[in-house]
Amino acid sequence: MAPFGGYLMPIQYDSLIKEHLSVRNNLGVFDVSHMGEFKISGENAIEFLQYVCSNDISKIPIGKAQYNYFPSESGGIIDDLIVYKLDDKEYLLVVNASNIEKDWNHLEKNNKAFGAKLKNISDQTALLSVQGPRALEAMQSLTDFKLISLPHYGLAITNFAGFQNILIATTGYTGAGGIEIFFQSNKAEKIWYSILEAGSAFGIKPVGLGARDSLRTEMGYCLYGNEIDETTSPISAGLGWISEPEKRCINFKNIRRQKSNGTERKLIGFVIEGRAIPRNGYILVDKYQNQIGKVTSGTLSPYLEKAIGLGYVKSDFSSPLTEIGVVIRGKVWTAKIVKTPFI
Repeated sequence: MAPFGGYLMPIQYDSLIKEHLSVRNNLGVFDVSHMGEFKISGENAIEFLQYVCSNDISKIPIGKAQYNYFPSESGGIIDDLIVYKLDDKEYLLVVNASNIEKDWNHLEKNNKAFGAKLKNISDQTALLSVQGPRALEAMQSLTDFKLISLPHYGLAITNFAGFQNILIATTGYTGAGGIEIFFQSNKAEKIWYSILEAGSAFGIKPVGLGARDSLRTEMGYCLYGNEIDETTSPISAGLGWISEPEKRCINFKNIRRQKSNGTERKLIGFVIEGRAIPRNGYILVDKYQNQIGKVTSGTLSPYLEKAIGLGYVKSDFSSPLTEIGVVIRGKVWTAKIVKTPFI
């Protein structure tokens, strides 16, 4: 256990490698109740979200979700999040635990011109994430709803583990598929044990933050505080695909310019030749050992059995197959830039 985002969180229950591979090959369950949840509703909800979110909210149909970030006025990223469309005028926002207070203040400040209804339900909401290729099959016994009918980034409000009005969504941050289950926190213990019981015949494992991090790194997904923060250009971070400045969100002119002209640095993935593990802050160099960037995340991939990492480099060095060096404890290890996801 360790402190994380104001909570005491499980880093691992068993072996990190066993937990990681269970999710990749089978299934696992994460307690991610530390995440923040905000409900946005009312006549002006969509106009408000169009202004504070990077992506085009008007493209979300009822029953679907969309990946987003909050652009800052200074050009960085206040947080990344998922927006769920519950009804025609009602949305659920799921934000990072460490940013709940900051995000809430940001929304309240910018809502003054729109008058949408904002409700912070973080403390009353629990969230369990069942991830892996067998997750839907294993969890089907707990609900009458046909889980396989949900599209990617889809959602349904249905019965689950003996409770009504449970939100089930095919979202997650592992790249392994599965569902996330939102419900009132006083139901958490019963639903947790129901999930473990239903998944027992399928080899389910509880999974901690350690494997959650290695799983998202294998997919090349950004983690707030590592790959993205308030100083990070979203275009540098590879988030141009969820940046729609034409709808005039916060900082839209700068986002539009960077999408057109590019940025001085780019987020890349790399694989090291050898088993030295890169860590956040390690220096990246060119073949002449001149510094060209820094590592943001790194791990020994349990699935690939190779050392992999994410980091920012000068844009001239960002092409796939470019050979770079990673400085680890005074030694330069050869690495090659690759396209993400790694698997």
